[in-house]
Amino acid sequence: MSIMTEAEAKAILDKVIALSQADECTATLTGSVEGNIRFALNNVSTSGVVSNIDLGVQVAFGRRVGTASINEFSDAALERVVRRAEDLARLAPENPEFMPAVERQTYRPTETFSQATADITPEQRAEVARASIEPCKAQNLIAAGFLQDGQSFFASANSNGNFGYQRSTEADYTCTVRTEDGRGSGWVAKNVQDIRSFNASDDIQIAMRKASASAEAQALEPGKYTVILEPAAAAGLISFMFNFFAARPADEGRSFLSKAGGGNKIGEQVFDPRVNFYSDPADPNVPALPWDGDGLPRERISWVEDGKIANLIYGRYWAQRQGKTPTAGPGNIIMTGGTKSTSDLVRETERGILVSRTWYIRMVDPQTVLLTGLTRDGTFYIENGELRYPLKNFRFNESPVIMLNNIDELGRPVRVGDGQTMMIPPMRLRDFTFTSLSDAV
Repeated sequence: MSIMTEAEAKAILDKVIALSQADECTATLTGSVEGNIRFALNNVSTSGVVSNIDLGVQVAFGRRVGTASINEFSDAALERVVRRAEDLARLAPENPEFMPAVERQTYRPTETFSQATADITPEQRAEVARASIEPCKAQNLIAAGFLQDGQSFFASANSNGNFGYQRSTEADYTCTVRTEDGRGSGWVAKNVQDIRSFNASDDIQIAMRKASASAEAQALEPGKYTVILEPAAAAGLISFMFNFFAARPADEGRSFLSKAGGGNKIGEQVFDPRVNFYSDPADPNVPALPWDGDGLPRERISWVEDGKIANLIYGRYWAQRQGKTPTAGPGNIIMTGGTKSTSDLVRETERGILVSRTWYIRMVDPQTVLLTGLTRDGTFYIENGELRYPLKNFRFNESPVIMLNNIDELGRPVRVGDGQTMMIPPMRLRDFTFTSLSDAV
C-alpha cells in the first residue's frame, strides 16, 4: 500500500473531503518505498528497504487553520483525523495571512517516473557496492559510500475540486575514497531519476584518481585566485543564493535583490551577461512535479536572463498584497552554459585552482549572500593546463553574486542533487576568495 494507484488515492481523498464540516479542506497523501545500501572500510555495513505512507489533512474555519496527520486508512481512522484537524482549527488564532485553498487547476504531467528505478532489487544495490569496493581494494584504497533509491507518489485534493496525482523516482549515490594513510581523499556523487544512466564502475574511478593524486598536498597562501569549480562545488553556493529569490524579502529590504529606496531588482543587471537561470518541470534532464506545495501549476519560468533579474517568486499572499500574479515555487534550477567539460576548462587555464567539492557552507551576510565554507576531497593547483600538485584545503569567504560577476567561462551543465535538483555547469572564475588553510582532507 505504500505506492497507491491514482484511483486508490483519489478514493481516500474524496472520503476525507466529504467527511469535513469545515469551511474548506485540503487532504494530501504521500507514500514511498526507499531502498539503500551503505558501505565503509571496503565492507557493506547496512542495507534495507523502508516503506511509508501518510495522510495529511488541513481544514479552515474562516482564517482559523488546523492540521493533523495519520497513517491508517480505515473509515474510522479517516473520520478521526478529520475531526482532530477541525478541533485544532477551532482552537487556533486567526491567521492574518491566510489564503484559501486553490481553485480547480489543470496540471500537465511530467516524466518524473522510471520503472527501472522503481524495480531496483537488493542484488542490484549489492552490485553497486561491489563495483565501488573491489577496484579500491585492488589499489589499496578505502571506500565508504551510500546508495539510496526510491519510488514515491504524491496526491492531493481539496474541497474546491482540485486534484493531482503523480509518481516519481530518484536514486542518489555518493562515495568517498581515502588512501590507507588517510592523507588523500576523493569523492564522487551521482543523482539520477533513471538508474540506467548510472554506472558505479565508471564513477568510482573519479574518486579513486582524486584520492591517489591528493595524498601529498602542499600549502598555498590564502588569497584571491582563479578557480575552476566543478558542478557539485558550485551547486552548494548557488542553491543558497536561490533561497533569496522570493519577492517578499526583496520588497521588504531583506535581500540582495532589494533595491535601494524600496522595491526589488527585477529588470536590473545583477550578474555577468552570460548568466541565465530558469526552471522547467518538463525538462527531460531534471523533471519535477507539475505543481508546487500550494498546488499552483508549475510552468517554465526564467529567473535570470542575460544577467538581469527576470522574475521573483511571488507567494499567494504576497502576490495578492502587491497586486501581482502568484508564482509557483520552482521544482528545479537550471543554469545554462557552454559545451566544455571540467577537463577542457583545466586544459585552457594557465594558473588556477581546481575545487572538486565545497561543504559545511554557512551564511555570513544574507543581504550580500556572503558565504563561508571549506573545500575538500580533491583540491589541485593548475599550471599551464595541467594539474601540477594537490593543495591543502581552504576556507573560503565568497558570495555567489560576486562569483557570478567574475566569470571567465562556463562549461557544459550536468545534473546535481543538492537538496534541490539542479543543472549546473563547471565554471572558471576570477578572484575567488580563500581566507585560510584547513588541515582536513
